[in-house]
Amino acid sequence: MHLVALTVVVALFAFVTVLGFVAARWRRGDLDLLHEWGLAGGRFGTVVTWFLLGGDLYTAYTFIAVPALVFSAGAIGFFAVPYTIIVYPLVFVLMPRLWSVSRAHGYVTPADFVRGRYGSSTLALAVAVAGILATMPYIALQLVGIQVVIAGLGITGTGFMGDLPLIIAFVILAAYTYSSGLRAPAMIALVKDALIFIAVIAAITIIPARLGGYGHIFAAVPTARLLPAPKQYAAYATLALGSALALFLYPHSITGVLSSSGRDVIKRNAAFLPAYSILLGLIALLGFMAVAAGIKPDAVYGAQWAVPALFNMMFPQWFAGVAFAAIAIGALVPAAIMSIATANLFTRNIYREYFRPNATPRQEARVAKAASLVVKFGALAFILALQNARQEAINFQLLGGVWILQTFPAVIFGLYTRWFHRWALLAGWVVGMVSGTAMAASQHFTAIYPLHVGSLAIAGYSAFFALIGNIAVTVLLTLVLDAVGVARGTDETIAADYTGAHVSVLDVARDTERTQSRTGTVTA
Repeated sequence: MHLVALTVVVALFAFVTVLGFVAARWRRGDLDLLHEWGLAGGRFGTVVTWFLLGGDLYTAYTFIAVPALVFSAGAIGFFAVPYTIIVYPLVFVLMPRLWSVSRAHGYVTPADFVRGRYGSSTLALAVAVAGILATMPYIALQLVGIQVVIAGLGITGTGFMGDLPLIIAFVILAAYTYSSGLRAPAMIALVKDALIFIAVIAAITIIPARLGGYGHIFAAVPTARLLPAPKQYAAYATLALGSALALFLYPHSITGVLSSSGRDVIKRNAAFLPAYSILLGLIALLGFMAVAAGIKPDAVYGAQWAVPALFNMMFPQWFAGVAFAAIAIGALVPAAIMSIATANLFTRNIYREYFRPNATPRQEARVAKAASLVVKFGALAFILALQNARQEAINFQLLGGVWILQTFPAVIFGLYTRWFHRWALLAGWVVGMVSGTAMAASQHFTAIYPLHVGSLAIAGYSAFFALIGNIAVTVLLTLVLDAVGVARGTDETIAADYTGAHVSVLDVARDTERTQSRTGTVTA
């Protein structure tokens, strides 16, 4: 056991735990209301949103799974860099429209928008189910990141005692998320990002110097791993494009967007967030550094062991503790946001829609808080039961992409057009979900599927192939259903909702509240 590193990790973890509970008093709001608990009242400006989205999107996937893939498979792991470059122009164009229509109608989830746009609670349910299903393995990936850090600290064991540190971490996470809602991960994200930048800057300067420079690092990597092989080109391209299209469909990404205070905040962050892509590229290089350092895969964690082992080898214990704390906190922040986002989906689009249509805002908030606990401990049980899955943790995120990408037509196309028929969208979603899951299952739930087109075999991301089938079915059935006169649902939105020209009831209420606060006026 590395006692110095462990002491540093425990101290930093205790600090962010305190922040998590203090966050309930930050930018005060009534946390017994779902909009305040689950979206922080939509008050976050440019700086806080930048840290929140950074903490939301750059997770244990970034700091453990991507370097592990580069370590084990080589250059194919760098698909994560172009995908985060592709995504931000899409965010700049698409997300302000979603923010505007959501603010105009009080939507909390993407499924809320789909229900309002197409007048279909069934299609909204499909979007909610896909969101919850896709987020569960993503949370599990964060747990793998924490497990690897715990192992890196020298804490080992089997059974309950071996899992106890992870259980304690998630009990604490559950407590402050329940108490403070989205404000907790937003506040902690500031600390997390500071630690990450410190650890990465040190890693990309000190480790290469100790290994003889970047030239020696690349020379130590087998030539076949330095560039994708020709047969990997389609996989590389579809992984990058499919992941980019999926990223801001995840409930936690949309929650981060909807918590911001305005359209311009989203646009500024779409311009600033590519700075994290530079960071991601540098983090991915840690996989090659681990190869050059002679790191071997671990019997339990496989390639996921590369980064912790590298830090233990290259840094004194106290700084390894800082790096491990950055990774662990970098897993806890998105896990908190993910659990909040899925709780919002369950509450608004399943509980209220089908079980308690007349639920009050406070009842909604109570159910969401309870649901967030269930999601966290469901993911914890999942990862503790599937111990062998931790060796290829990146597949957790890529599997989630298979499911969340099938909501693309309903959500993204819906921001611009009502041409697609609601039943066609639902049928396309079913085709995409079934075919994508079947492709992933046939490959033992790995991401790449060899699609056979005649005599040609194209190895690509199963989520992308499933989306193509989804869109094809949606277009064809829209033409058929319109031709036979099947009724469409009612669209409760108008064109002005998408441009920000429509003032929301929520904004009017807030302006009134601020005026009353300044003047001391009290209304009955």
